[in-house]
Amino acid sequence: MAAVASTTATGEPLLKIRELDKHFGPVQALYHVDLDLPSGQVTALVGDNGAGKTVLTKCVAGIYQPDHGQVFWESHPVHIRNARDAARLGIETVYQDLALADNLDIVQNMFLGRERVNAGLLDEDSMERSAAETLASLRVTTVRSIRQPVASLSGGQRQSVAVAKAVMWNSKLVIMDEPTAALGVVQTKQVLDLIKRLRDRGLAVMVISHNLNDVFEVADRIAVLYLGRLVVQDKASAFDRQSVVEYMTTGGTTRSGGTPTRNS
Repeated sequence: MAAVASTTATGEPLLKIRELDKHFGPVQALYHVDLDLPSGQVTALVGDNGAGKTVLTKCVAGIYQPDHGQVFWESHPVHIRNARDAARLGIETVYQDLALADNLDIVQNMFLGRERVNAGLLDEDSMERSAAETLASLRVTTVRSIRQPVASLSGGQRQSVAVAKAVMWNSKLVIMDEPTAALGVVQTKQVLDLIKRLRDRGLAVMVISHNLNDVFEVADRIAVLYLGRLVVQDKASAFDRQSVVEYMTTGGTTRSGGTPTRNS
């Protein structure tokens, strides 16, 4: 069995998934997945291409509906039917494409679809203040101006804006899909530092990543998917790179001797 995650002060993870299945026609993408996401911790979700990481993420985010299983949020069973349900709970997802509008500035992007209106007009001052406060609280200091077009930002800055947009709405869980993909060394460090600050604010963070250097840099916990099954989850200190690679590529590990042990 997969190791059980450490929990929050209440004794339960913020998000708990049990026995989750997902089919696409005759293809089963997820098999009986159990996953815990505690508050104040970074959980890295890793797996080879096709392991089910994106499908699981979209089930949590309300994009896909699971065929079987139960999701618990703050110990209560919930049904996340769409992205709006997820947002109401406090779940925000930063996808790999970031979903930012290049032709809009930082403030406009952060409030896109959630604009503040006063007396029938956009309340630009209020939105600017909130955007600036959120960026400052996350120590995002490299942007020249919050009225800068997103198209003019570096990859690391764009990722920072997307994260700031996610945490602005009283989020409790932030899911990040490959947050350092295609970033240079300096920009990667900026994003990893940002992830640590989210954790330090008490948020639950799930990071989907292929980069094991980044995983071991920020993760408190690691969960490994293999061919749609979550084969292990435990504190990051229980793993090294070789054992994670073994779980990702074979579904088990030979570390304790003999053949790999797999979750059924």
